[in-house]
Amino acid sequence: MTQPSLTAHADAHLEVTHRTLFGFWVYLMTDCILFATLFATYAVLHEGTFGGPSGRDLFSPPFALAETLLLLCSSFTCGIAMLDTQPAHKKRLLGWFILTFLLGASFLTLELTEFTRFVHEGHSWERSAFLTSFFTLVATHGLHISMGLLWMIVLLVPVWRHGLTPVSIKRLTCLRLFWHFLDVVWIFIFTIVYLMGVV
Repeated sequence: MTQPSLTAHADAHLEVTHRTLFGFWVYLMTDCILFATLFATYAVLHEGTFGGPSGRDLFSPPFALAETLLLLCSSFTCGIAMLDTQPAHKKRLLGWFILTFLLGASFLTLELTEFTRFVHEGHSWERSAFLTSFFTLVATHGLHISMGLLWMIVLLVPVWRHGLTPVSIKRLTCLRLFWHFLDVVWIFIFTIVYLMGVV
């Protein structure tokens, strides 16, 4: 392949990568709208306890802080992983992403533990408007975390088998954006739902 052909091929690949990232940013903006709607719903309904418990009665700030630290650490390790996108650094990238996966899975485990405790105590999403909006908002975020963990596995298996390629790096970049986005959403949940809920 001649030099002009190689340059044209590289330019075409760069254009596809830019289009992919732009499209993914558009998707993230639609997710922003989804979460903004859920936050607005929670803001309207959080006082609607219907004689049941409020956030002050249910939430444990130290427990929520532990969840937050796990997710923040997972976001950090995800960012570090993407610094090792050279083919020679495949093992380091995989190591950082495995750590990211474990931290994300630990976060999800704590979230499910909290949900189980609430339901076991009789405070399910059917108890009041407050609990309905709480479970909907937090569980939607948890579902996104679950999809992110599944996506991580799907992307890392080919990297482990075949090494890093421009396509796999592009896909991992989208995953990193998605994971950081979920981290930002959780910061809002931690602040608006958990911290303000116990005041």
